[in-house]
Amino acid sequence: MSQITLQIPDESLIALNWPLETAGNTLCMIAAVKLFELGVLSSEAAAKLAGISRVLFLTKLTDYGVDTFTLSKEELEGETRLV
Repeated sequence: MSQITLQIPDESLIALNWPLETAGNTLCMIAAVKLFELGVLSSEAAAKLAGISRVLFLTKLTDYGVDTFTLSKEELEGETRLV
């Protein structure tokens, strides 16, 4: 596994009001959510980046305002024809 080190100004951590002990995990989760939202990572890959299970990752997406499933208009119309 690769490791990346980030330097974060103390003022930023104070402004975010995040404990130093959890800041790294929080940043990994936010990065995973955004990369998933952009379609860069699958839910499985994003969950691994966040260090949690895929199921837990999918349930946490709503905490960040991200839809778990998104369908285009055409996909939605195809789904409704199946009903």
